[in-house]
Amino acid sequence: MNLNVKIEGLGFPLLCLHGHPGNSQCLSVFTNKLSQRLKTFAPDLRGYGKSRVSENFEMSDHLTDLEALLDFYQIDRCLLLGWSLGGILAIELALRNPNRFSGLILVATAARPRSSHPKTTWQDLLFTGIAATINYFNPGGKWNIETFGKRSLFRYLIQQHSPVAYQYIGSCLLSAYFQTSNAAKKALSNSLKMGYDRTEDLSKLADLPCLVLAGDKDRHITAQSSLETAQQLKNSHWHCYHNTAHLFPWEISVRVLEDINSWLDDRPQICR
Repeated sequence: MNLNVKIEGLGFPLLCLHGHPGNSQCLSVFTNKLSQRLKTFAPDLRGYGKSRVSENFEMSDHLTDLEALLDFYQIDRCLLLGWSLGGILAIELALRNPNRFSGLILVATAARPRSSHPKTTWQDLLFTGIAATINYFNPGGKWNIETFGKRSLFRYLIQQHSPVAYQYIGSCLLSAYFQTSNAAKKALSNSLKMGYDRTEDLSKLADLPCLVLAGDKDRHITAQSSLETAQQLKNSHWHCYHNTAHLFPWEISVRVLEDINSWLDDRPQICR
């Protein structure tokens, strides 16, 4: 599988993995800034974005693709960042190749992810469709946020309904949603049915420096499940951001990037 990859910057490599639905553009909140100190690789995962597929696949195929990507670019060792589903894939990659990664940044994810998302109603879908459509043409419009955004499913993705967060939703999330293939949806659905729990295996990553970030109001992957992961990672640093949800990097991007850069500054060996 030849993945579409967005590459920026120079220096030590950082592999960035998006969530579902998602694509490399969704990670621009990280890559635009971190590429000033690192060489960032942000692929569209198989079946997402411009990495198109014509047949069904399994979640393990993502790992094969990513290992091939690292081999293609002759990356023997790199830093790894994963957001949501991308964080789960990052954990899996690290477990399969513990010596290939110098550090792990986990964003809104967990080794045993749990959700507290309420049941979706037809009103939720209606208001979400209206809010997303208006926001696509007028990103961050206050009237749309107050009238439809806060009554839509966006209220479970973000807590701070700021124009900046809605601009990210308009420029990244909607296109990522429509570019997510049925094969990718099916692969994730089949995996969820089998359940996922890698907490007992995290002891294998005891020596790997890890930064675990969560939003305290995350309903998709709860902060408690992220904390559980951080507690099992013996060399981890934990941040939980107040009044934020699953898309918190789009809500408080400045704070998140400051914390990532501070974590990197305190551990210069990670980028060597």
